[in-house]
Amino acid sequence: MTTDAVEYAERHTAHNYHPLPVVIADGEGAWVTDIDGKRYLDCLAGYSALNFGHRHPVLIEAAKAQLDRVTLTSRAFIHDQFGPFCEELAELCGKELVLPMNTGAEAVETAIKVARKWGYQVKGVPQNKAKIIVAENNFHGRTTTIISFSTDEDARADFGPYTPGFEIVPYGDLAALTAAIDENTVAVLLEPIQGESGVLVPPPGYLAGVRAVTSANNVLFLCDEIQSGLGRTGRNFAIEHTGVVPDMYLLGKALGGGVVPVSAVAANRDVLGVLKPGQHGSTFGGNPLACAVGRAVVGLLRTGEYQARAVDLGKQLHAGLEDLVGHGILAVRGQGLWAGIDIDPALMTGRQACEKLMDLGVLVKDTHGSTIRLAPPLVVTGDEIDLAVERLRTVLG
Repeated sequence: MTTDAVEYAERHTAHNYHPLPVVIADGEGAWVTDIDGKRYLDCLAGYSALNFGHRHPVLIEAAKAQLDRVTLTSRAFIHDQFGPFCEELAELCGKELVLPMNTGAEAVETAIKVARKWGYQVKGVPQNKAKIIVAENNFHGRTTTIISFSTDEDARADFGPYTPGFEIVPYGDLAALTAAIDENTVAVLLEPIQGESGVLVPPPGYLAGVRAVTSANNVLFLCDEIQSGLGRTGRNFAIEHTGVVPDMYLLGKALGGGVVPVSAVAANRDVLGVLKPGQHGSTFGGNPLACAVGRAVVGLLRTGEYQARAVDLGKQLHAGLEDLVGHGILAVRGQGLWAGIDIDPALMTGRQACEKLMDLGVLVKDTHGSTIRLAPPLVVTGDEIDLAVERLRTVLG
């Protein structure tokens, strides 16, 4: 029974999450089934880690084939999947080099280290003076360094002392960002759409302005596409919608196909080339299983099918949600198959909305009070999109 399984888990885990009381036992495509046999439409998709749905046959086949060969060598050796994965991902990104890791937070830590080293060795910033500019309400992970520049007190409070070297400016405020740049600034680190904050889309011209001011001041533009990238918004990368090319892409989540944790950073040789052997690494980073699955993910993205689905079905999703504005919803934001929805707090909290939707067989996640997020897998159908919107309409009464 679900109640027993929830209580069992609560007894044996640190309470670092507040999950909905559903215990999933099986998943396929856009659907999951709990231990009691009830089916749910998964409209969270593992925070975009499941862009290709649960158990996509191409990804599962790639994993199974590699499981029969070799799964881990460490970077002490080279394996036959490593070079092809790095080349194929670099080509997808339009960059020269790739550095694979495991989790999104590791990709962010990698980007921070590379930017600082680049600043000292290439830009000539005095040692220990490098500064990275970030945005308010960012979410880049929960390591000690990353939460040092978070403005989310749940993520930050009581974990000090904090890592120096960061300046926080309002998201979307180009003037504030420009004013913060000085001779020691080595990078600007931004999400092209802020996911955890409620799928916040920046104002028109903002990202192009960031690109212009960073280029003019010899500052790296680091683009965190861990949640927004790999098809979610209708392009390989959300920043592509603006015509902007950053100096580095930070990738994760969907890169592992919902099978294994895979992350990476991609940049040109003049940036990533500052790293030398022994200066950064990971035992599991770029392992054979991860590379095999990652190659299959890149292969799926090459078809363009999933990006097109995100565009077409995203229009359908947002049109349906816009019809609910003024009827229990205050605002809707997003791009492609990604939406942040502000529930009228006079009706209910975001958590309450998620619980009611769960009862009706739709799984979503709340954030920041009365906001909920929808990010269904890119394999979702039009009928399933309509179902999710209608169930939300029912919840709103």
